[in-house]
Amino acid sequence: MITGNQQISAMIAGCIENQRSSQKELYQLLKGFAMKICYRYQNHTEEAEEIVNEGFVKLFKNIHQFEQARHDNMEVALKGWFKRILINTCIDHYRKHASTINGSRMLTDETEKVADHTENGLDILSYKEILQAIRQLSPAYRTVFNLFVIEGMSHEEISEQLGISVGASKSNLSKARENLRKILVKKMDHKAYVEPVR
Repeated sequence: MITGNQQISAMIAGCIENQRSSQKELYQLLKGFAMKICYRYQNHTEEAEEIVNEGFVKLFKNIHQFEQARHDNMEVALKGWFKRILINTCIDHYRKHASTINGSRMLTDETEKVADHTENGLDILSYKEILQAIRQLSPAYRTVFNLFVIEGMSHEEISEQLGISVGASKSNLSKARENLRKILVKKMDHKAYVEPVR
């Protein structure tokens, strides 16, 4: 699919007019991108798909607010704009379901003084394996980890977005890193045991 500025502009114009064909085109263009973002925040593909669909509803509802004239590369700009919608939708989903998630640790104001360890040997793990490890974190830890490490938000911004204290954000990030380190070390030990040394 060729996606120059003119074609994206035509898709956006069609979406503003509620044209199903334009919505379908834009959906096909952005679905893979959207799934990658939402998949980082969810344990189950079905939940990620639900959030993606909710994100597209918001995108189509607010597409008229996207300022096309300000961007040289509209596809990149549109993806950046949509990414913010998706992240906010993931945060809303987390808030809505945080109190009903079985077996998850809730965001707390526990001590911030948790040791932060440097990971070594990550070069033997693939991106997919690291992503799977992140997805094994509890929803609270995974959300804070993704917002801080991957999205680049500050603890103050996370605090505001999730309705928790800055201390709780820092504490949950430290615990997420520690839990992730343990998961990755276990994966690396397993790989070293299973795969013969050459």
